[in-house]
Amino acid sequence: MIAWLDSIWELSVVLWLLPIAFICHDLEEIITVEKWLAGNRERVLKVLPPKAARFLEPSLSMNTAQFAAAVACIFLVISSATVLAVTTLSTGAYLPIYLVCVHVMFLHVFTHVGQSILLGSYTPGVVTAVVVILPYSLYAYYRLLASGAVSWELLFSTLPFVLLIIPVLFSAHWLGERLVKQ
Repeated sequence: MIAWLDSIWELSVVLWLLPIAFICHDLEEIITVEKWLAGNRERVLKVLPPKAARFLEPSLSMNTAQFAAAVACIFLVISSATVLAVTTLSTGAYLPIYLVCVHVMFLHVFTHVGQSILLGSYTPGVVTAVVVILPYSLYAYYRLLASGAVSWELLFSTLPFVLLIIPVLFSAHWLGERLVKQ
């Protein structure tokens, strides 16, 4: 019984690291995004396909406060998923939702790396994506699988649900733009 409680406690600590890793990563973005966009907006628009450029152009004008408001919305989603997963860890009821958040963060690393490669320079968030998010995601997957809390089948079956996060991200950015007027 004690060993089981210890393993639940240790795994809950791993789960709580997700919102912490998210904040570390997004602080880098919050601190750098406005100035970086001011100097690179046109360059970004040139490398994007025309439809994508028109669609993303409003987001490329966000100021720090608007971006921080969007980050706060996303943080609420990640924190809620973490609370639900931790409080029901013994049954695993909300681990699929948590896994979707981990998947999104893991895949997000590659968007940052891809952006930096495409532009041939630093992009906001790339450092903490590689140094914080990538190692955390891999460790979380390892610990969840090693503990038996999730299976490979569950891990892979939750991947398609990452697509459901896209509207959440765009809604968060839309809210950030609307909540904080320029």
